[in-house]
Amino acid sequence: MTGATESTPARVVGRVPLLNAANALTALRLVLVPVFGATVVVSAMTHAGWRMAACLIFAVASATDLVDGWIARRFGLVTSVGKVADPIADKALTGAALVLLSWYDRLPWWVTAAILVRELGITGLRFWVIRHGVIAASRGGKIKTALQILAIAWYLWPMPPTLAPIGPWIMGAAVVVTVVTGFDYVAQALRLRRPKP
Repeated sequence: MTGATESTPARVVGRVPLLNAANALTALRLVLVPVFGATVVVSAMTHAGWRMAACLIFAVASATDLVDGWIARRFGLVTSVGKVADPIADKALTGAALVLLSWYDRLPWWVTAAILVRELGITGLRFWVIRHGVIAASRGGKIKTALQILAIAWYLWPMPPTLAPIGPWIMGAAVVVTVVTGFDYVAQALRLRRPKP
């Protein structure tokens, strides 16, 4: 009579292929960043048609961030490359949008600086604590992302004079949530780094 370990076949865990739908969407987002930037430059934030095109490209690129994460989790397609490339693509898209909006005097430079410093700082924190644990995206972080996307899209789209003043209020809310959640992530990082008793 054979033992249980001999009669029970070992479970084979397949490797996740590098080329998968989730990573393809992340790559698409990276490719769309220079396309988006070129469209904004061509528009010079004065040509309505090109501004609409830039806004739509930004919206599509932002949507891929939601879809690729869902696909990766739903179908078990999480890869090390995806974990690194996904936040890089996010920061590249948001950073390009903010810098261009400030370059064309649509957004104060201090707003762009505050958001980018926070985003880069949190990315650095995640690498700093990676051996101790993962700083998961909080609900506040998701609200921050949604507000940033909405605010940037509002600035990009040629809004009528009656609606244009709403953009700075949305961006103001985005900045507040960005800073508050930044402090929360710092607290999480410090807890992860704290020596275990």
